[in-house]
Amino acid sequence: MTSFQYLTIDRNPGNIYIITLSRKAENKLNGVFCQEIIRAFHTIHRELGPLSEGAVITRGSNEKFWCMGIDLEDPDPWSNSDGFYPLITTILDFPYPTIASLTGHTFGAGCLLALAHDYRITSTAKRYFSIPAIDLGLSFPGMGVLPRLKLTPQISRKMMLEAHRWTPNEALKDGVVDFVVPEGEIVERAKEVAEKWKVKSKAGAYGVLRKELWGDAGKAFREISFVHNQVVGPSKAKI
Repeated sequence: MTSFQYLTIDRNPGNIYIITLSRKAENKLNGVFCQEIIRAFHTIHRELGPLSEGAVITRGSNEKFWCMGIDLEDPDPWSNSDGFYPLITTILDFPYPTIASLTGHTFGAGCLLALAHDYRITSTAKRYFSIPAIDLGLSFPGMGVLPRLKLTPQISRKMMLEAHRWTPNEALKDGVVDFVVPEGEIVERAKEVAEKWKVKSKAGAYGVLRKELWGDAGKAFREISFVHNQVVGPSKAKI
């Protein structure tokens, strides 16, 4: 297995892979970190090969944070264009079920990363899910496409225009997450979901049909990926 600086990959029985994110405590996304996550998904894809059963779970390394969004202190001007945006397209294009095991707080671009996965699971512990971009003056092209496609108009409005901060039970009620389980059982429930749905990838149509559902999001993020001749990154936050 390929070695990584900011994450680990564990292969469980039945071709269920767990990617554990571990860039400091908060897992803020910079270019190098995003490129590593992309490489992790590509590594798993190569191992599984075509027409295989399999699934991927993405979890955090601690119980406080899953991902706290983009690292606004990253000096690389193209960290989003070459990192975060291609990361979202990679997950949307991945031909196996993906589960975000939200082991802690999820904010900003971390919410978009979670929404790129097919399923989201969190626990009853005190943690929040929120995109506070509008309050910070942050925006970039395509930012609202995933919420628009995956949530109802009212809920996507709460997320993007009201910066609502969801508790686990609120997130379940609004369809932001699929399951809320007791603390300490998130990863086990994610394994159960992976075991249940991994067979759907065997016929080779999983990624194709996902594209039918969420393809507009992949298109929006591809259009701003690897773009260096214009500004496509977030504006500076008003903190």
